Amino acid sequence: MWPVMGVVVVVAAVAGLAVTALVRLWPSTAVAAPRVAPATISEEVHRHPRLARFLRERVDAGAATGLALTIAATLVIAGAVAVGILLFMVRRDLGFARWDLSAARWGAEHATEASTSLLREISQLGGTVGIIAVGLVVALVEWRRIPSRSAIAFLVLVLVGQNLLANGTKLVVARARPDLSQLTGFSGTSFPSGHSTAAAATFAAVALLLGRRRSPAVRALLAGAAAAVAAAVASTRVLLGVHWLTDVLAGLALGWAWFALCSIAFGGRIMLFAAPVIVAEEMAPDAPAPPDEQPDEERVTGQEAGAS
Repeated sequence: MWPVMGVVVVVAAVAGLAVTALVRLWPSTAVAAPRVAPATISEEVHRHPRLARFLRERVDAGAATGLALTIAATLVIAGAVAVGILLFMVRRDLGFARWDLSAARWGAEHATEASTSLLREISQLGGTVGIIAVGLVVALVEWRRIPSRSAIAFLVLVLVGQNLLANGTKLVVARARPDLSQLTGFSGTSFPSGHSTAAAATFAAVALLLGRRRSPAVRALLAGAAAAVAAAVASTRVLLGVHWLTDVLAGLALGWAWFALCSIAFGGRIMLFAAPVIVAEEMAPDAPAPPDEQPDEERVTGQEAGAS
């Protein structure tokens, strides 16, 4: 029992401590309100006319969410690239894929009745029933603490979206599951791990919601706990013999990428859809143009005033 559970504990502890330290050291700045002076924004926009034109086209009265979704999509692309690299490793038997079979065999050889029972319980935190239960509890708690329809919409979007994303990817990739010693039930194909995707996205969203109006130290601990749970769930899927190592790595990348998209679109702790765009629109009109971009008449007036 102890060798198997020791792996789960170590993996969860490393992930949790790493994320806690990272969040604790990260600048405490809201996603929707970066600490950038309006004059700096204006100067950069004037220096890059093509970028400015692109941003103006994305931010207009009819599509206020365009910029937020564009930025978030960039992060999702990064997650998709990570999933693509893992899939390439699987197809070519490179990198992490070389550990797939050895990890599956190790889990099968060291499994005991007690360890298998505990692994199944931990695994349920990423299952459909577990995710729905966690979502409902957090929704009720947050509604009583800080009533917000946007927070509920954010949570629903994270839960439903990650499920569609993971299952859609499964259909496209259609990878066979390990055939060594499958110690728990499963459905569908193997890549990516749906439990890992769900745990990564859901518990990150839970940490973000519970961290609103909390101290930086508490938010860091919540983020670390969310990462630890996701890592623990992912490791159980390998040790139970129903997923390859690369399956769960891809699931974690996919889940965190989807969470990133949703959290940015809702302005992070602000929980207001399109908050990044709204803040940018409020700042831009007040930003003065840099001196080298002012109209000639204004320059002349300024020079004359200086001469007098």
